[in-house]
Amino acid sequence: MRINRALRFGVGAIALALAVSACGGGDDKSGLENAKDGKLTVGIKFDQPGLGLRNKDGSFSGFDVEVAKYVAGKLGVKPENIEFKESPSAQRETLIENGQVDFVVATYSITDKRKEKVDFAGPYFVAGQSLLVKADNTDITGAESLTGNKKLCSVKGSTPAQNVKDKYAKDVQLQEFDTYSLCVEALRNGSVDAVTTDDIILAGFAAQSPGQLKVVGKPFTTENYGIGVKKGDTEIRGQINDAIEAMIADGSWSKAFATTVGSSGYPAPQPPTVNRY
Repeated sequence: MRINRALRFGVGAIALALAVSACGGGDDKSGLENAKDGKLTVGIKFDQPGLGLRNKDGSFSGFDVEVAKYVAGKLGVKPENIEFKESPSAQRETLIENGQVDFVVATYSITDKRKEKVDFAGPYFVAGQSLLVKADNTDITGAESLTGNKKLCSVKGSTPAQNVKDKYAKDVQLQEFDTYSLCVEALRNGSVDAVTTDDIILAGFAAQSPGQLKVVGKPFTTENYGIGVKKGDTEIRGQINDAIEAMIADGSWSKAFATTVGSSGYPAPQPPTVNRY
């Protein structure tokens, strides 16, 4: 009886280990070790036009994608040897901590709270929070106009919607989804009145639906986009910072912006200064 129980326990343990492995339990190698092997796994968004988008043919496009490719190139990895992994806002820290990605380039604002769990290189872009509404909406002109129990959508694991409620419109009703594309769909069908996140993200969605959606109001925050890496990995963080600075210096940053977000009509900003957090 004891032997059978032991065997069952052993089989169960093996099954559990295999399940964890199948779920992507992470890679024990550091990002630079993987780069030396000629491959990298990079977290991006899959649903943000102009920034991080998985196209119908399975390819990837957007400014974040171009930044990721440039950085990978400086680490010695060719574009075809990058595996892009979807990194929703609420999962970015977990993916980094578990070693499921080597770094994350996914409209990832640098905050003190996030720096408790991960480190950041950058910033590689500076955005500002704004609002997206239907093109025929005349009631909502900025954060202060979100009164009268209007419904505001953002994503889980992100801070923009709560920021609006705390600072500008206390009676706004918050609605959270897993992705911004679901928020935009809710806006289209009238389930919410506005979507809030960074202006550059909203501009991409507006450009995807000409004449249907519009960005309103002046940006009311400053969002420094960083590249997230594992906490304490100063070596890869330093090399990524070097890559960002090189991308800005050689003109690749401006070119990448012009061919991605720039096509949406979003005005070209000045390149940021890398702060080496």
